[in-house]
Amino acid sequence: MSCVILWATGLATCSAAQQAPPNILFLFAADQRADTIGALGNPIISTPNLDRLVQRGVSFNRAYMAGSNNPATCIPSRAMLLSGQPLKRIDQTLMRDPTWPEAFHSAGYTTFVSGKWHNGGASVSKCFQFARAMFTGGMGNPLHTPLRNLEDGVLRKPFTPEKHACEVFADEAVEFLSKHKGAPFLCYIPFDAPHDPHIVPKSFPLQYNPEAIPLPPNFAGVHPFDNGEMTVRDELLLPSPRQPEAVRGMLADYYRYVSYLDGQIGRILDALEASPFADNTIVVFSADSGVARGSHGLIGKQNLYEHSVRVPLIVSGPGIPKGVKTDAMCYLYDVFPTLGAACAVPAPASSEGRDLSSVLQQPSLPGRELLQFSYKDVQLAVRDKRWKLIYYPKVDVTQLFDLEADPQETKDMAGEPDAFEPLFRLAALVRGGK
Repeated sequence: MSCVILWATGLATCSAAQQAPPNILFLFAADQRADTIGALGNPIISTPNLDRLVQRGVSFNRAYMAGSNNPATCIPSRAMLLSGQPLKRIDQTLMRDPTWPEAFHSAGYTTFVSGKWHNGGASVSKCFQFARAMFTGGMGNPLHTPLRNLEDGVLRKPFTPEKHACEVFADEAVEFLSKHKGAPFLCYIPFDAPHDPHIVPKSFPLQYNPEAIPLPPNFAGVHPFDNGEMTVRDELLLPSPRQPEAVRGMLADYYRYVSYLDGQIGRILDALEASPFADNTIVVFSADSGVARGSHGLIGKQNLYEHSVRVPLIVSGPGIPKGVKTDAMCYLYDVFPTLGAACAVPAPASSEGRDLSSVLQQPSLPGRELLQFSYKDVQLAVRDKRWKLIYYPKVDVTQLFDLEADPQETKDMAGEPDAFEPLFRLAALVRGGK
């Protein structure tokens, strides 16, 4: 018999025959835009396995990472996710405070991780019981990635497998699902794809024709002003002004990498379906950030536009509606508090994320009313259900976008008389007037 999740109360109750709280399988990508999933509206990209997750669960249209205090946005993003803390209070090494994986272990869960870990090697053994094939870096050639196993509480010497890192991470997840017995589990697989360099095995058959890929609707040759981070590595990946053919070529490689990652995710989902845990596992897919790739004249993720801070978030499993989308707003650091409520796992005292169980039960309900973002000390932003304001204090530039009418942020409304009310209201919040 299946387990019934009482999302409204945060309790997991099971039949006498089962007597088991739900397992968690958490799949996490790097630099994957929210608009790179076929079933969520991208007609070009092939993502059949992410599509089946969309069909089986709730997809969040307004899930966000909260920004970053350095160009390597994955570091604070992953720290926020695992700690449940906002940007201004995280310890990026994850050593200072208890984390959500530790809370799951304390509640009787087996905790397992394989993949990218850019928050300092020392915290791996603090956060997880078992860790295999860990990439304790930020980026590199995934065909030659040094990986390390956790043994006796210590990350051992690196080894370099003769296969793509994402395939290795998927191998480890498949093996864990096939061999695990006993306690409920938290299996966390943080991939390093589709972060550049966009390298996949030559044998991967899917190719995208750059000429058939449309430019982003908000494509621009150059950004209209200095946003405070115009010479960072990411922005130098293509020359400026951005040429349409170069951006299309980059998008073709990027889409191919997303599709390759989708295939590895499919292997893990197949293993889950073949396991005894298929009916009692909550599956989450998300990413640490988006990325520009030609939008607004930018290439990287060191900005606060929607393409860079909005992330995919799909949650499926027992008791969760199928094939439903929600406009509820949330941060990535709300995800583990929600999972903790579903699994009756007490939150770490330092966690500040919100439990969004009510949204998973009734996706039409609202989430957060307001979201605030920052990138270093050069960009600040705030959004409500309709409006988004971005302020650049170093150059004293303000942008205002009506996200209902203009989701691609192509028309700055900051100088329009009809937009004075949201302009002044959000400007007061973003500049500390709240």
